[in-house]
Amino acid sequence: MTRPQSEGGFTLVELMVALLIFGLLSASGVALLAFGVDTRAAAAQRTDALSAALRTRALLTADLAQAAPRIYRRQDGSMSAAFRGSEDELLLAFIRRGWANEDEAPRASLQRVEYRLAERRLERISYPHVDGSRRGTTAVLLDGVESLRLRYRIAGEWRDDWDSVRPEMMPDAIEAVIALEGAPELRQLFLVGTGL
Repeated sequence: MTRPQSEGGFTLVELMVALLIFGLLSASGVALLAFGVDTRAAAAQRTDALSAALRTRALLTADLAQAAPRIYRRQDGSMSAAFRGSEDELLLAFIRRGWANEDEAPRASLQRVEYRLAERRLERISYPHVDGSRRGTTAVLLDGVESLRLRYRIAGEWRDDWDSVRPEMMPDAIEAVIALEGAPELRQLFLVGTGL
């Protein structure tokens, strides 16, 4: 019996070349997939940071626009100026108008708020009552804050420190310069109260 000249199979060399090409294509596909996942994670992180900065700006704008020149009592009973700024960790402390009372709780529409910088976090602290109450809810607005500088506009000029002589006095505007980890500096201006 005679055998046909070609049996139609692959040689070992052809099989090895095919496996090598398949391995290269698979490795490049895995590398592209890993790059895509890393890019998506980095974009999500940047988007979250931008969203936090926008929420912080909106909250500061709303709070400072509603600032009221009202003197209040601290928890220990001592009197506090209507507006305090740049005292150690305390960045801002004031009373704001327009606190919504949807559950009709027995309280005023005024709210005492503070902004603090603690352990590289910008925090907003709200108090349940204006006078003499303990600290209420603390919300972390920004994380990874490298620096935060405030300037105050008073009588047409900018000042680095808030040193009000009259306890009911408030600045006309505030400039905030915030440096976040891995992001450029943000410079924002806010009117205080009526800004007059």
